[in-house]
Amino acid sequence: MEKFSGSSVFGGVAIGKLFIFQKNENKIERRHIEDVEQETARFEEAREKAIGQLKELYDKVFEDVGEANAMIFEVHQMMLEDMDYLDSIHYMMKEQQINAEFAVAQTSDNFARMFEAMDDAYMQGRAADVRDISERLIQILSGASNRMESFGEPVVVAAEDLAPSETVQFEKDKLLAIVTREGSANSHTAILARTMDIPAVIQADIRLDPAYNGKLVIVDGFTGDIYLDPDEGTRKLMEAKQAQCMEEKELLEAFKGKEDVTLDGKQIKLYANIANPGDVANVLRNDAKGIGLFRSEFLYLESNDFPTEEAQFQAYRTVAENMAGKKVIIRTLDIGADKTVDYFKLAKEDNPAMGYRAIRICLKQPEIFKTQLRALYRASNYGEIAIMFPMVTSVEEVRQIKQIVDEVKKELESLSIPFKDVELGVMIETPAAVMVSDDLAKEVDFFSIGTNDLTQYTLAVDRQNAKLNDFYQPHHKGILRMIQMVVDNAHAAGIWAGICGELGADLSLTETFLKMGVDELSVSPSMALRLRKAIRETDTAS
Repeated sequence: MEKFSGSSVFGGVAIGKLFIFQKNENKIERRHIEDVEQETARFEEAREKAIGQLKELYDKVFEDVGEANAMIFEVHQMMLEDMDYLDSIHYMMKEQQINAEFAVAQTSDNFARMFEAMDDAYMQGRAADVRDISERLIQILSGASNRMESFGEPVVVAAEDLAPSETVQFEKDKLLAIVTREGSANSHTAILARTMDIPAVIQADIRLDPAYNGKLVIVDGFTGDIYLDPDEGTRKLMEAKQAQCMEEKELLEAFKGKEDVTLDGKQIKLYANIANPGDVANVLRNDAKGIGLFRSEFLYLESNDFPTEEAQFQAYRTVAENMAGKKVIIRTLDIGADKTVDYFKLAKEDNPAMGYRAIRICLKQPEIFKTQLRALYRASNYGEIAIMFPMVTSVEEVRQIKQIVDEVKKELESLSIPFKDVELGVMIETPAAVMVSDDLAKEVDFFSIGTNDLTQYTLAVDRQNAKLNDFYQPHHKGILRMIQMVVDNAHAAGIWAGICGELGADLSLTETFLKMGVDELSVSPSMALRLRKAIRETDTAS
C-alpha cells in the first residue's frame, strides 16, 4: 500500500479504480505558409467551432450545477472575441507567414506570462483561462479531439491540474473523486467539484505514474489522504467510513423540504455560513433556508489588493440571486486578529485579538467601509440582503455606522442607483456588547451572537493558543447566561436574535438554545440537515 496526502476541497469517501488523466500533448511545429488568407480562414473556422463548443458546455453546466458555475464558459467565449488576443494571432500569421497553430501557441504564452506578472489576483487567474481557450483552438486546428475519454466504469481521476472545461466534460455518474497535484481551493474546478458533490483533494503528493492506471485507490475527502492498493485493514476501515457517510446522507435526505419547527410548534430560522459565492451550492444542496453569515473578509483575504466596489458587488449580487429571495446576511469585513492582509499595512500588535480589527478599521478608515457598503446596497436590489457589523461594543459605534450608511445611501440616490432599505444588525461578540444589549437592541433590527469570540473574551482565553485548549470552554455557564441575556433583551425590544458561531452547530446544546428562545441558528452547510433533525425532535415546552 502507498499513502499520499493533500488538501481537502470537498469531503466524502471514494473507492474505485484510478485513472491518470494527462492532457493531450500537442507538439506544435512552426510552419511557413504561402496563402495567408487561407490560413486566416482556417483559424476563423476553428474559432467559430470553439465558440460553439463553449456554448454547449455552458448549457451543460447550467443544467447540471447552475448559472453561477457556468459563467466561466461564457467568459471563455468572450475571450475568443477579444481583439487584443485576435490581433496578435492575425499579425503573426500575416507578418511572419506562420501556421495558425503556432501563432495561437505563441500568443497564448505571451498573454499568459503578461497576466501572471500582474499584481491583481483576478488578472493572474486569467492566465489559466487564456491557456485553456488556446489549447481548445490548437486541438481543433490540429484535428485532435478535446473530448474526455468515456469511462467504462466509475473512476477516481488524478491529474496535474484540471481546467474547468475539462472537469465538466467528465460524465458525472462515472466520476468518483478528483485528485490533483496542483490547484487551489478557490479555483473554478474546486468550486465545480463541491457543487457536483464529488470528493476532491488538491496539492496531493501522488505521482502521476501511468503504471497506476486501473489500480484500486481510496480517497478520503475529509482528511485529504489517498490510499493506493490499500491493504485489507485500511480498505475495511474506509468502507465502513463510506457506508456511515452514505447512511447518514440517506437518512438526512428525508429532512429536505421539511419545516424548521419544534415538536411544540416553535419556528426556527435555520441558516448556513459561507465564505465565498462558490459555497452557495452547498447551502442549496443541504436545504438551509438562508445564509446567516457571509464572511465577506474572504474577498479581501483572497485578493492582493483592496477588492473594488464592482468586484464586491458582483460577488454579493451572485449570492443574492442564487439564493432566490432567501435571506442573505452579509457581515462587513472582519480583518485583523488572526486574519491579516499585507496590503492593509496593519502594524504588529502584542494582543491583536483585542486590537485594531473589524468595525474599528471600518470606522477609522471610512473610505474602505463606504466602498463595501456601496457594493452591498447595490446588490440589495437583486435579492433579500441584510447587513451585520462585527465587534461592536457600544451604542455610539452603532450610531457612527448608521451615519456612514446614510451617507452611502444618499450617494447612491444622487446617482439614481437603485437599492433597497435592508435590515441592519450587530454581532454580539464581547461582554460589553452583552451588557448593553438592551440599548443596542433599540438601534438595530437583529442580533447575531458570535460565540467563538464571545467565549475567548469572556474567559480571557486566546482561542489561537493551543496550550489553552483545556481552558476554552464554550459550554461555560457564564457564556450560556450571556446568550440568554442577549436573547431576552432582543425580544424585549421586538427584534430577533440568532447564533452564527461554531456553538450553533453543537447538537448537545440545540435543545438548550431553543428553550432559551434563540430565533436563528446559522451553521456550516453540511450541518444543516443534522440540525433540522435535532430541531424537529425537540420539545421546548417540556
